[in-house]
Amino acid sequence: MAKLSIQDLDVQGKEVLMRVDFNVPLKDGAITDDTRIRAAVPSIQHLLAGGAKLVLCSHLGRPKGKANPEFSLAPAAVRLGELIGAEVKLAPDCIGDAAAAMRAALEPGQALLLENTRFHDDEEGNDPAFAKQLAGTAEIFVNDAFGTAHRAHASTEGVTHHVSKSAMGFLLARELEYLVGKLENPERPFLVIMGGAKVSGKIDVISNLMDKADAFLIGGAMAYTFRKAQGYEVGDSLVENDKLDLALDILKLAESKGVRFVLPPDSLLTQEFKEGAETRESGIFGEGGTIEAGWEGIDIGPASIDLFVKEVASAKTIVWNGPMGVFEIPTFAKGTEAVAKAVAATDAVTIVGGGDSVTAVNQFGLDDKMTFISTGGGASLELLEGKELPGVAALSEA
Repeated sequence: MAKLSIQDLDVQGKEVLMRVDFNVPLKDGAITDDTRIRAAVPSIQHLLAGGAKLVLCSHLGRPKGKANPEFSLAPAAVRLGELIGAEVKLAPDCIGDAAAAMRAALEPGQALLLENTRFHDDEEGNDPAFAKQLAGTAEIFVNDAFGTAHRAHASTEGVTHHVSKSAMGFLLARELEYLVGKLENPERPFLVIMGGAKVSGKIDVISNLMDKADAFLIGGAMAYTFRKAQGYEVGDSLVENDKLDLALDILKLAESKGVRFVLPPDSLLTQEFKEGAETRESGIFGEGGTIEAGWEGIDIGPASIDLFVKEVASAKTIVWNGPMGVFEIPTFAKGTEAVAKAVAATDAVTIVGGGDSVTAVNQFGLDDKMTFISTGGGASLELLEGKELPGVAALSEA
């Protein structure tokens, strides 16, 4: 069902509680990447321009339910103030008398950031009493924190029971548009690129998209579980030995549905997990290629790169989740970089599904070439699995 949107709200003079994702990386107290803060700015500016008394809440890091200055949102308050051109005060806590007083003092068009919600165990426990305190005197709740929408926490689900209306912000709406809406009836051919370490971590995504996709490209360490299941020698490559039967079942399912399930025909091998390590190519699987004991697959090989790039070029809708190899080490990054460049060069609808894929796209400077890049790793994965997110389900119907 359609959910209430931020654009449907009259917020003039009303207190609005907004869940944002300001879980930004910090080094020596300074923000090293403000992407998540910048992503929330359109919704924040919309609400402030509409005359809201805006109260923002977020978590940062894993303070384990205790106040810890190391995980304070103070740097986020400063950075947000710089981005919107207005002071954003930080409450000393997310609940309590001091926070309530600062909320009561807000004027229309002003914003206040509450301190880290995870300074309290009751946040992740979704305690009703804590959620009621967090909601405070807010009449409206807006969730724009897609990265935490798959968690039923007090600040994502619990507060919705203590306000009159709950709506999605622009960021959350855009995530749903691409990860759900665009995939309901995708332009074809629809290609799914899957990578990463484990088949088990992606099985639900593969199963859910099997009825929609025309083809899958499989890279990363998960490919070796499939190859071993097929009877190939994979040396010391990372394999889920307890998932070999599952891998075969997936291959049979794809065949029965007429979905092309493309595994890398070759691999780049190494004996050392480090930059500058000696590498060699496996040769083509099925044509004498093999991975000997003592060697492990660390990236897709040159034949795989050529094949994958051609597959990408012919697609009209692409979902990419997971790297082709250990791209963080330049020696092993060629496969992931080639796929990223190929995806960036197409005129297809290109959806990058969070996590390491986003890191790779940013690393290669291709983020502005993608149609859509998700801001949530776990949340995007669950949407691609076909699951309903608690933080979305709790919002008011449109």
